[in-house]
Amino acid sequence: MNRTLKQHLSIVISAYNEEGNIQALYRHLKSVAGRLPLKSVEFIFVDDGSTDGTCRAIMRLKKKDDRVKIVRLVRNFGHEIAMTAGMDHAHGDGVVFMDADLQHPPKYIADMVRLWQNGSDIVLTKRQDNLAVSRFYKWCACSFYKILNFLSEIPIPEKMPDFRLIDRKYINYLKRFNESDRLFRGMLGWMMPDARVAVIPFVAPERLSGKSKYNFKKAGQLALNSILQFSVKPLYLALWLAILSALFALCLGAWVIVEHFILNNPTPGYATVMATIVFMGSMNLFMFAIQGAYIAKIHVECKKRPLYLAEFSDREEEKEHINAD
Repeated sequence: MNRTLKQHLSIVISAYNEEGNIQALYRHLKSVAGRLPLKSVEFIFVDDGSTDGTCRAIMRLKKKDDRVKIVRLVRNFGHEIAMTAGMDHAHGDGVVFMDADLQHPPKYIADMVRLWQNGSDIVLTKRQDNLAVSRFYKWCACSFYKILNFLSEIPIPEKMPDFRLIDRKYINYLKRFNESDRLFRGMLGWMMPDARVAVIPFVAPERLSGKSKYNFKKAGQLALNSILQFSVKPLYLALWLAILSALFALCLGAWVIVEHFILNNPTPGYATVMATIVFMGSMNLFMFAIQGAYIAKIHVECKKRPLYLAEFSDREEEKEHINAD
């Protein structure tokens, strides 16, 4: 371990409609950065197509502090892409990823840096509790991870958010991933070494301002994308369903024979036939839907569109944007 190679840190902050949190977050980051045993720290704010005053708030900080940098996406591309954009423009020996809603407390960055400089290439955080969500939401999240890890070949640990520090070596590895529909937690799980990984427990506080951007619809989309990206097990459901259907048909046939020839109680077959048709038709539609989801993923990936489109803070239109304020 060579500490001289771990002296420059980039902090990537994903922000979407977080105008009310930017100033407070910056104060915390500035305070923490001033105490870090590093030569330089840069704050890379990624404005993920915000429709409020998030961009103006960041630009005001940039005018006062040249450590503040901004990558402004032309529309909302989603959290994973925002982190990718920040990663692409980070120059540090290590990169911290965090959200702008203050539910990733900046005070833990000092612990991350200490572990990183002591040899941990990847420093993760584990959320012991989240004061901003309900018990029902926590139960849903727990159920999601159980289903995801049952279906996925890549283990994705529960309660480990996108609040982490990654060494430059693994940042360069992440940049080699080509998929456009991405999940950082899954990509990390795929490449993460068994050793030199540290975990910091923390409690996520209440939001200072605004509301969470993750509703149940977005959470459901994330769950589906996670399963499709890191597992082909759903495709094998067709085989198991075919076996179960065959067993069901054999049992049904055996029962009809027993009832007709042994119990002398022949029954009309209409209900049985209709139930069987509906059951088999539902199974077919279910499997077609799974296959269609995978084909849709292939269709999107084959287009090779850019992951994001971004405007940068040194462009004239953004300077005019802040001047107009």
